[in-house]
Amino acid sequence: MNDVALQYPWWLLALLILPLVSWLRWRRGLPALIVPFAAAWWRPVLVPATRLPAILMGGGLVLLVVALARPQKMEISTEVRQEGYDLMLAIDLSGSMLAEDFEQGGVRLNRLQAIKPVIQAFINTRPNDRIGLAVFAGRAYTLAPLTADHAWLARQTERLKIGLMEDGTAIGDGLGVALTRLEQSKNDKTTKRPSAFIVLLTDGSNNRGVLKPAQAAEIAKTRGITVYTIGAGKAGSAPYPIFDEAGKITGYRRILADLDEDALRDIAKTTGGAYFRADNTDTIAAAFKAIDGAKKLRFESKTKRARELFPWLVSGSLGLLLAGGLLAYTPWRREALT
Repeated sequence: MNDVALQYPWWLLALLILPLVSWLRWRRGLPALIVPFAAAWWRPVLVPATRLPAILMGGGLVLLVVALARPQKMEISTEVRQEGYDLMLAIDLSGSMLAEDFEQGGVRLNRLQAIKPVIQAFINTRPNDRIGLAVFAGRAYTLAPLTADHAWLARQTERLKIGLMEDGTAIGDGLGVALTRLEQSKNDKTTKRPSAFIVLLTDGSNNRGVLKPAQAAEIAKTRGITVYTIGAGKAGSAPYPIFDEAGKITGYRRILADLDEDALRDIAKTTGGAYFRADNTDTIAAAFKAIDGAKKLRFESKTKRARELFPWLVSGSLGLLLAGGLLAYTPWRREALT
């Protein structure tokens, strides 16, 4: 018996049985320890009712990452600017400009009185221009060279009066003096002007001077200078004042208009300008307004500006994170199911 026990020890038998026991226990399932009153230890687990808090906070983090990349929005703004001209006003100061065939507010005006305020208004609408003033009667002179000082030019315009020079109507010479002033400006290397033009106003026909109107127009054409012409005064006869030795008006007489419209049209046509007939204060203003609109240079300049989006994105990110955090800890929760 002892020999058998030695030959087949008991522990060997136990080793052979252990796998079988393990297999049988696995087949039965894992044992559970039953503890009385274990339900009293359980507490409800609170979870968010929806996934909205997580979505909001995730969106906030995404916005924060985008904000840190410093995105920018390019804004293109268009600015309209104006460039100026050099322009000369050539004004007739012959004796016939005293004819009183204009009226304003029931008051009779002579031709010079009617054009003065219109000229001043025209100058005021062109702050970017350099403007000069040439006057002519029997001769032609420069009353004001090209200047950007429009206040000083206004004072020179107020000085316009009949009798500053010998009587007559030297239209060609008046146009020639204006052209000379513009040519001097062109040769001035310190200034750059895109173009120049002349406004010539008269109430008569050329009967004095050396230069003919057609010749002056050809010179203007070769220099690329546009001339706008204005014929002042009504057709037919007009009342003309008679003065005594003290310069007071003692009466009136009638004079016939001798405006050479054909010559003024030819000057304008040759130089690429336009002719206007001004027989009352309204048509004088309309003529200068049309010239003002036709001879203003405008150009557009585009500028780019980068607008930072960082503050907006960070604000949105913080708002989403705060909303998600508050929503996650609100009383609106539900108990987890067991």
